Amino acid sequence: MPDFAKRMNVLGVEGAFIVLAKAKELERQGRSIVHMEIGQPDFPTPKHIIEAAKKALDSGMTSYTPSTGIYELREAVAEYVSKSRGTDISPDEVVITVGAKLAIFGALMAFVDPGDEVIIPAPAYPSYDSVTMFVGGKPVHVPLREERKFSPSGEEIAETVTEKTKVIVINTPCNPTGGVYTREDLKAIVEVAQEKDLLIVSDEIYDEIVFDGKKHESILSIPGARERTVLIGGFSKTWSMTGWRLGWAVAPKEITDKIAKIQLNTTSCPVHFVQVAAVEAIRGPQDDVRRMVQEYQERRDLIFDGLNSIPGFSMIKPAATFYAFPNVKKLGVKSSELADMILNEAGVALLPGTAFGPEGEGYLRLSFATSKDMIKEGLKRIKEFVEERFPNV
Repeated sequence: MPDFAKRMNVLGVEGAFIVLAKAKELERQGRSIVHMEIGQPDFPTPKHIIEAAKKALDSGMTSYTPSTGIYELREAVAEYVSKSRGTDISPDEVVITVGAKLAIFGALMAFVDPGDEVIIPAPAYPSYDSVTMFVGGKPVHVPLREERKFSPSGEEIAETVTEKTKVIVINTPCNPTGGVYTREDLKAIVEVAQEKDLLIVSDEIYDEIVFDGKKHESILSIPGARERTVLIGGFSKTWSMTGWRLGWAVAPKEITDKIAKIQLNTTSCPVHFVQVAAVEAIRGPQDDVRRMVQEYQERRDLIFDGLNSIPGFSMIKPAATFYAFPNVKKLGVKSSELADMILNEAGVALLPGTAFGPEGEGYLRLSFATSKDMIKEGLKRIKEFVEERFPNV
């Protein structure tokens, strides 16, 4: 058998799925596990979306579609982005992808040559690093600091740019920190990109899960961003459609054409009846979305109070997403070791901050996309574990 391609050595695996496998094995052995490792909404997909999919199936919508996606969905996404970002988007500037990950992969693959550098504020969703290295690029991290509420410093980004820099990848609202980028920091990123002629890939998959009456701040609303930005979005988080595997990229047409070409050569096209259901997701009633976001906010408040009551834990209140990112440096244990201890001894599955890069050392990530009862049980177990294991903290 020949050797595997060297690129396979740099293609990563998400830490959440590794921890999930460990947790499932413990459950198989009879252990009780509270799952707070996976960023998957625990709500069912709204019924009107499911009914739209059923109707589409009954109508025979099971064929190939254009690699860019069906026009009706591209039009719906263009309307949604235009309204929410305050800019006019054409359906030709939208490509529908098999999950938001393919949009990220397509954008980076279309622009990054071997040796090119990609700036990534971190801790960050691990696919950014993984895909960058897979296509031959070099990830360059700029730290997201707790004292800045995990919004990146435009000055630090500017200082990181070299003649090899090609792309800046940003993620706001942010996984894993739950932070949002300030408008001032977004402006600074656009200024750097304009000055150095860089592409911006802006992952905004959590754009609707923002708390305390605030609205999502998109880089597309910054003058000068649109012509050099690939906006990534999708249906998994807002409409609880993780298994439907549908995302989008919004960008100038010459960019969406390239992403569509990559999709054509990988998955051909998104599933026809899923796209029809997604039109209903965007254009249909949004009552379920509002209820989910309100529930996430209540869970956020619950986990914020609970984690801050645990000795050695401290955290700022997440402004968005469904992730808590507590600082556990006072416990004096590496994040990966602490996460393993909490899983094996307390029966709570969560992630070390280092699953999102070395900048995550000293932090844990907990998903509160689970019920309040499970959150309370997880907090109880963690607190009892810490008080027993670290009595002097």
